[in-house]
Amino acid sequence: MYFDTHAHYDDVKFDEDRDSLIESLPLKGIALVLNPGCKEESSRMAVGFAEKYPFFYAAVGWHPEEAESWSDSSVGILRGLAANPKVKAIGEIGLDYYWTSDNKELQKKMFVSQMELARELSLPVIIHDREAHADCFEIVREFPDVKTVFHCYSGSAEMARQLIAMGHYLSFTGSITFKNARKAPEVIEAVPMDRIMLETDSPYLAPTPFRGKRNDSTLLPYIAEKIGEIKGLSAEEVAFAALENGKRFFGIE
Repeated sequence: MYFDTHAHYDDVKFDEDRDSLIESLPLKGIALVLNPGCKEESSRMAVGFAEKYPFFYAAVGWHPEEAESWSDSSVGILRGLAANPKVKAIGEIGLDYYWTSDNKELQKKMFVSQMELARELSLPVIIHDREAHADCFEIVREFPDVKTVFHCYSGSAEMARQLIAMGHYLSFTGSITFKNARKAPEVIEAVPMDRIMLETDSPYLAPTPFRGKRNDSTLLPYIAEKIGEIKGLSAEEVAFAALENGKRFFGIE
């Protein structure tokens, strides 16, 4: 059984068949799904899915790419949404300098504010870090009491070791199956199995041989197989370990 720890079923790419697809997941080996929010609307949708489907959970947060919609009331909105017992994390939040670096200070302010909220609520955090490794690492170090997972991890093996030593987790997507994923084997070798989680980041990053198509939780086995190939484990062993890691990280019994 699999735990998709990061899937955006609120995305418009699922509008035509969302309900039927989600309802089919348990029959296809998907035990749990966590849907993170990226701003108010998607966070509310994530909470709605968690209320509707017993095996769904939510995270609420403001993505750095959504900085234009951030306001003084945003933290209060997230605090209210996080009161729902099926909200298990703050996220996805962080820094993204790939698309723009003109608003770095605003991104940092948003990130710190949401890390403070996570500390206040004793919730873990799902971190988005794209082309911003040094600044993300610096901010995370300021919150040693906040547990984090770096989703779709793309940093170095050395940074991975440092994060693991600090008590954090790393999550991997179908991107590790791509031919140009040269760092992935070294990084996965460096991370102990009890700190690895699986995610699809649906509808994005479908693994090989589905690259470029719409992704969904049923493709998690391809990610598990790749990690197993590197770790010398079966896909089933990887799936079980990642399921238990996700349940522990998000506090799901």
